[in-house]
Amino acid sequence: MKTIGNKRYSIYLRPISYTIDLALILLFAYFSFQFNFNQFSLLAPALVSGWVILSLNSSFYEVYRFTKVSRIISLSITHFLVFAFMVFTFFRFFFEEVENRLIIVFLLFSFSFILLAKFTLFYFLKRYRSVYGKNFRKTIIIGSSQKTYQLKNFFVENPEYGYQYERTFFVGRGDKGKQDLEKIYRFIEENEIHEIYCSVSNIDNQCINELINFADNNLIVIKFLPDNKDVFSKKLRVDYYGVLPILSLRNIPLDDSIKLFQKRIFDLLIASFVIVFFLSWFTPLIALLIRLESKGPIFFKQIRTGLGNEEFNCLKFRSMVPNKEADLHQAQKNDSRITKIGQFLRKTSLDEMPQFFNVFVGEMSVVGPRPHMISDTNTYAKQVDKFMVRHFIKPGITGLAQVSGFRGEIETEADIVNRVKYDIFYIENWSIFLDLKIILLTISNIFKGEEKAY
Repeated sequence: MKTIGNKRYSIYLRPISYTIDLALILLFAYFSFQFNFNQFSLLAPALVSGWVILSLNSSFYEVYRFTKVSRIISLSITHFLVFAFMVFTFFRFFFEEVENRLIIVFLLFSFSFILLAKFTLFYFLKRYRSVYGKNFRKTIIIGSSQKTYQLKNFFVENPEYGYQYERTFFVGRGDKGKQDLEKIYRFIEENEIHEIYCSVSNIDNQCINELINFADNNLIVIKFLPDNKDVFSKKLRVDYYGVLPILSLRNIPLDDSIKLFQKRIFDLLIASFVIVFFLSWFTPLIALLIRLESKGPIFFKQIRTGLGNEEFNCLKFRSMVPNKEADLHQAQKNDSRITKIGQFLRKTSLDEMPQFFNVFVGEMSVVGPRPHMISDTNTYAKQVDKFMVRHFIKPGITGLAQVSGFRGEIETEADIVNRVKYDIFYIENWSIFLDLKIILLTISNIFKGEEKAY
């Protein structure tokens, strides 16, 4: 199945900003205080951890292409004042001999150069978008009102924000509305549109719902110009493009590159631990048992759909005799293809352990929506509403749906529908603590010996 809007925002800008800022802080700390190695080895981790923890709570790095300069200045002042207080407190506890004058010099130089770097990057990106036409998002507008006209002018007159306006569409009522939507869908597919902006004042609720479903199932961002329709009953986020309020239908925490970076570090730590301390000795043992029972490869590779509907080779210990139907039909309970060692591996979920290699190389996460076979993805995408929303983030070895009772063979439509509901809840409410909870519940379920088929 072809998805349209699978190009995501750059995930590197915030990690780059963090790296630059932390490097400046450490550089000026080194030259300001001229500590010896032991002193600096105490100071450096404190400055780095303090800055990072504070930034996660102060929104200092929450700067988007539509963010106003006044907002950046306000965030910076608040962040710098709190950080200065933290620094003074730290020095009074651990380095009382350091003069306040040196601390003030360190803070002034650090803040000045960090602010300079922040605005340099901010204006560089604006120029990069306006002059070279890069880092842009293709947009269409649906509806006819003063606000849609203002939004069109905003996109056209402000190329530095990186929005490439393509066209405005109008949607009628009833059957005419459905025909208009079909034309819009074709245009989106042919032009690879990234974002839809919809005014709900001239479009009925049925068409709005169909438009939302189309966007979800094709990984396209949809946003609304405020009105008094039913859309307000949903979980929304309000941003401002100039003076225009824009509503985002779905707020995905992992769209934040810092949170995405946190999850990636979390995944790497767990994957590295499992690979080094478990798979390093367990894999040869299981390989021997698999080969003693049946000829064939040790690992079973299956193409599955991942982030942005991209395909990847999902690894498992082979639990079946080699067969041509492995990529077409999922396993079932009492499946004759499953070997004896395979039954043990599947009952304990140990057949999934090689997927930590998928996690290590960045194709999967430890926790996330379970990936499906290509054939199943194509089928469920047509049958189950919002199924493709699962692909806004990386798939996982385990997931919220799996620890909530929807693990194993998909026997009824309700099974896959409920999986999707739990997966979307996870996507919209992700946190490191939720990942830890799911991992602990997964381990608990494994010890209970719950057999799975899928």
